[in-house]
Amino acid sequence: MGAATVGVVLAEMRIQGLGVIEEALLELHPGFTVVTGETGAGKTMVVTGLHLLSGGRAEASKVRTGMLKAFVEGRFTLDKAEAASRIVTDAGADIDEDGSVIALRTVSVDGRSRAHLGGRSVPVGVLADLSEQVIAVHGQNDQLRLLRPAEQRAVIDRFAGESVGEPLTEYREIRAEWLAVITELDERSSRSREMAQQADLLKHGLNEIDAVAPEPGEDVELTEQIKRLAAVDELRASATEAHAAVSGSQDGDPDAPGALGLVGEAVRRLATAEDPVLRDLAPRLEEASMLLGDVGTELGSYVETLDADPALLEKVLARQADLKRLTRKYAADVDGVLAWADDARRRLESVDTSDEALAELARRRDELGVRLAGLAAEVSAARGKAAAELASAITQELSGLAMGQAELEITVEQRPAEHGDRQALAIDGRAVHAGSEGVDEVELLLRAHDGAPPLPVHKAASGGELSRVMLAIEVVLANVDTVQTLVFDEVDAGVGGRAAVEIGRRLARLARTHQVLVVTHLPQVAAFADQHLVVDKGTSGGVTRSGVKLLEPADRVQELARMLAGMDGTETGRAHAEELLAVAEKDKSAPAPKRKKAKKG
Repeated sequence: MGAATVGVVLAEMRIQGLGVIEEALLELHPGFTVVTGETGAGKTMVVTGLHLLSGGRAEASKVRTGMLKAFVEGRFTLDKAEAASRIVTDAGADIDEDGSVIALRTVSVDGRSRAHLGGRSVPVGVLADLSEQVIAVHGQNDQLRLLRPAEQRAVIDRFAGESVGEPLTEYREIRAEWLAVITELDERSSRSREMAQQADLLKHGLNEIDAVAPEPGEDVELTEQIKRLAAVDELRASATEAHAAVSGSQDGDPDAPGALGLVGEAVRRLATAEDPVLRDLAPRLEEASMLLGDVGTELGSYVETLDADPALLEKVLARQADLKRLTRKYAADVDGVLAWADDARRRLESVDTSDEALAELARRRDELGVRLAGLAAEVSAARGKAAAELASAITQELSGLAMGQAELEITVEQRPAEHGDRQALAIDGRAVHAGSEGVDEVELLLRAHDGAPPLPVHKAASGGELSRVMLAIEVVLANVDTVQTLVFDEVDAGVGGRAAVEIGRRLARLARTHQVLVVTHLPQVAAFADQHLVVDKGTSGGVTRSGVKLLEPADRVQELARMLAGMDGTETGRAHAEELLAVAEKDKSAPAPKRKKAKKG
């Protein structure tokens, strides 16, 4: 029996209008759930729905004929899954009180797709981010991906964990800095003449500006000062006439007493009047007289300061001419000229083509290269150790999958740098290519039987054997992966007999620690499931409709008999199906055999 899965569980999934499935609700077991059905019934639509929930590509062709949209809805139960919960909350979505969250994907007939999470509309990429934490779908395409060198290296890194992850992260950081220094050194070396000419122009401009030494806003201030100096005679006449009008003529002409004298005369007359009403007006006129006296004094002082100074005007005009020479060449005003100078100084620092600058860059390149080589060697060593442990563990799994003579080898070799490689790195006297994932090339080799040469896995394994290699890898990696829900889409293709029973047994053991969902056509695999779902196809009015139903124990016997070459109508078929179920239940009830656990460090 399957153990309860911890972490993230896909509790249920609802499909509507997807392919031949009109509407179906899948309530999934936390352990091992199997999905079966006749060819063409729509089993693959279950996996298609999971791909959509995982942010996969939406295809309008998958929408059921006659419907405007296809819907796929999944309910995930998050149990102490901090990374998954953080993705949900960061998207502004809500986690229900029971710790579950609803993900929804719709695809319309015009190809448009929408995603929702926790009741909020979200970008499809959010579902993809969540799926990386909660679910892994494996199928025939995954077997093809396994043939790629990058995927084989990723398998090693997943198994190795932090022993590769930590130095690889630091390696990537140092590599980025190393490449930046190499690029800068190459550019400075190849463009030294051009950059030297540019530096000369910048230096000339700075020398010209520094010789004038403009101050911020100086051009505006000079313009105002020149206006005053040029209009000094006119300003003196105006101020003198105003001063005479207020204070009277300077020679004391009684006929031109000015406003101050007239007001003083009025004060004297009112102060001696017989009528108290007139006398009361005198103090107010005295205030006016005081104000006029102050204005007269200030006008007199202003006139005294307006001495004509032709020499000063000439000096200011010359200064203005110096500033205009700068503004004609470098910017529209003095503030712009100063900004150009600041930028020129920064550019000069970056176009330094002196031998000292180039030598410093070369020294920095070599220093980073030494650090990078050390980290690359550390990553290679960790991968080599993990490769040996992983190969041993996978070989042990294959022995239980009717491939007892098969032996898996994983080689980790440093990739030689080609001639002219700008990313060449020296390690132990050899030039190797420093890629973003390190310097290693990883290859999975399979020795099909004793005495056979090790060959690349896709050359040594048949289709069915490749499926078993894929499953063995997943079983081993299950102990190091954080993803709790594993989906297998007919990874048992091309397998039968004893190997099929062993695949079912391995999937059942995997379900003790993970939620496992398997789409299969093999009764030997289906017999080991904790829960059996069947995709049932029917026809009404010439239209094919499929749904999904949960099988009770008696119905499971009939479905397994059908899968046994269509033996559901025979007693022999039913007896064989019952025997399969009994063997599976007995095996699941037994303690899991202990396998030597690979050590990683």
